[in-house]
Amino acid sequence: MGSKKLQVVLPVLFAIVMIVGMLIGFQLKEKTMSPQFFNPSSRSSLQELTELIKNRYVDKVSADSINGLVANELLKHLDPHSVFIPSSDLSAANEDIMGNFQGIGIEFRQMNDTVNVMSIMPGGPAEKVGLITGDQLIYVNDTVSIAGKKLDGSAIRKLFRGPADSKVKVKFLRAGKLQEVTITRGNIPVSSVDAAYMIAPKVGFIRLNKFAERTYEEFMTELEKLQSLKMESLILDLRGNTGGLMKEAVDMADEFLEDNKLIVYTEGENTPRTEFTAKRPGLFEKGKLVVLIDESSASASEILAGALQDWDRATIMGRRSFGKGLVQQQFQLSDGSAVRLTVARYFTPLGRNIQKSYADGIDKYNDEVVGRFHQTDSIAKKDSLARTLKKYKTPAGKIVFGGGGITPDTTVLFDSSLYTRAVLQVLMTSTLNDFAYYDFVTNRKQYTAFKDAADFKVNFKVTELQWNRFVAFAAKEGLNFNAIDARSKDFILNRIKSLIARQVWRTNGYFVVANDADILVGKAVKLVQ
Repeated sequence: MGSKKLQVVLPVLFAIVMIVGMLIGFQLKEKTMSPQFFNPSSRSSLQELTELIKNRYVDKVSADSINGLVANELLKHLDPHSVFIPSSDLSAANEDIMGNFQGIGIEFRQMNDTVNVMSIMPGGPAEKVGLITGDQLIYVNDTVSIAGKKLDGSAIRKLFRGPADSKVKVKFLRAGKLQEVTITRGNIPVSSVDAAYMIAPKVGFIRLNKFAERTYEEFMTELEKLQSLKMESLILDLRGNTGGLMKEAVDMADEFLEDNKLIVYTEGENTPRTEFTAKRPGLFEKGKLVVLIDESSASASEILAGALQDWDRATIMGRRSFGKGLVQQQFQLSDGSAVRLTVARYFTPLGRNIQKSYADGIDKYNDEVVGRFHQTDSIAKKDSLARTLKKYKTPAGKIVFGGGGITPDTTVLFDSSLYTRAVLQVLMTSTLNDFAYYDFVTNRKQYTAFKDAADFKVNFKVTELQWNRFVAFAAKEGLNFNAIDARSKDFILNRIKSLIARQVWRTNGYFVVANDADILVGKAVKLVQ
């Protein structure tokens, strides 16, 4: 892989996961549009055309495909974030924002044509009947075989999901023995909190992956736990958080800001100005606060970071955020589909709209993010100045910028030198995850003997023997790590250790270990100590 290829692949690798969540940026929870909103007696030329295609076109065309195509072609000419959702996709589209779904509470992956249980939700339906990580699922409800077949992930999920209190029978292999359990499905929470722990004496760390219906509640639970452990400073990690419900971001901001301070306001051509202010005494209005952001921090993440920056309440660190300053509201349509329509822009307390330009089309709008991975410090500074039409001054006299996202107070740019050919090779496959899984299943007692993730971080070292096992494992996937530079090896070793921690202590364990090698997190800890 040459340097030019590296320059292309590297940004794509990191940018590919961020665009999907940008479609979500609700001001309000789901709304159902009254049928009276529409005038059924008037037929537009567009309606006539769709009817003509359905009734007279040479080939059969489904109504859903026509409606979806027409709707999305129309919406994409408005802005990048208004979107049509077919009725068949609506439930899945709402799951992430609702913060829960109904199922059995497992993470799985198909490996070698076998569905493997990768992790179990603590206290969930699957754990209650005794399923454990490493079990291989063979039959569902006696008749449906899921072994020895290459099945689509969505097809497997449909077998395990269903109404709460309904039952599903599962046969599985453990240590070569076929066993059977009946699982009563339940409500499975989808947590917004990836990690929450004391990262240093008196310093707490919380990482959020989205702003869903239960995010504020989950955040408060973790904040109170950390305060009970004598936390005086907090690092709030919003990197990779593509947003969600505005209300959740507003409620969180209220915990950091004094009463009556403006948090955000929204306004649109058909939406009057609406202000959201801090209304109650917050749990953390005085301690040192650092907020971490990057180019995939968007929407509700930018609302929170922007409010805290405007009031000089937090130090914003990392890389410039995405730049999504549009508010979507969901409208239910008569056929069961829905539209998430941009109804307003949001503005930070100083009046900044952080929406980046989409005048050149959606493709360039999305591609703009990729170019940021190649910025130097000087380019980043020039970029932040050139893209703004107006500068704003905070109460403390700090200059902040409008348009194009939230510019950090302290910029720590992406270190592309770390992502060598060897590192990219392994990150672009599932090899690391698969190895960590098999290694955990094989050595379960060794890893579960540690008290907690912090104990594991300090006292477990990936041995040379374990490294050799990984090299042999990777070789089966066509990857050669017999000759590797020391820095790349250290990166992979840390990732292996982090992924093993995830197997035992889920995402919290992962970040307890991974954050030790995170340069930005290290700088944030030093700043607040």
